[in-house]
Amino acid sequence: MKKILAISILVFLIGYAIYNTVMPSNAKVGVTEGNAAPDFELTTLDGEKMSLSDLKGKKVLVNFWATWCPPCRSEMPDMQQIYDEYDDDVVIAAVNLTSSESSIDTVESFVNELSLTFPILLDEKGKVNNEYEVLSYPTSYFIDEEGIIKTKFVGALSYDQMKKLIDDM
Repeated sequence: MKKILAISILVFLIGYAIYNTVMPSNAKVGVTEGNAAPDFELTTLDGEKMSLSDLKGKKVLVNFWATWCPPCRSEMPDMQQIYDEYDDDVVIAAVNLTSSESSIDTVESFVNELSLTFPILLDEKGKVNNEYEVLSYPTSYFIDEEGIIKTKFVGALSYDQMKKLIDDM
């Protein structure tokens, strides 16, 4: 009897593990860790549309920033290094609070000055910033391949911090 019970429990656990691996996540949409990140679509500085749902299957670092923010400026070179090192394994989506900028030219000058090559998304009405409850800059969300928020970090990140948070996803 004990043997049958043990085998039944083992079969159940294996089945449960397979189910959780194969079936999509039913996480609630929200902006806290463990939630499915709310989808958004913004135009990049290059004029292309980019949505978060297009990036499913990849690790994503969504960074909210502005050109007038000194901590944002300080973390951008490290973010560029992460982008260069991880290539296609990690997508950086840098969401600029364009509604707070004097012009898009200011954003473009900032990007050119720092030689940034990762996607710069323009939140011209501040809608995505509001949806993600960004209260201070920079704020970063680390989103896994399933679209689940693993970490929210407020403040400037160093290269080592970014690397660890990405590797832990």
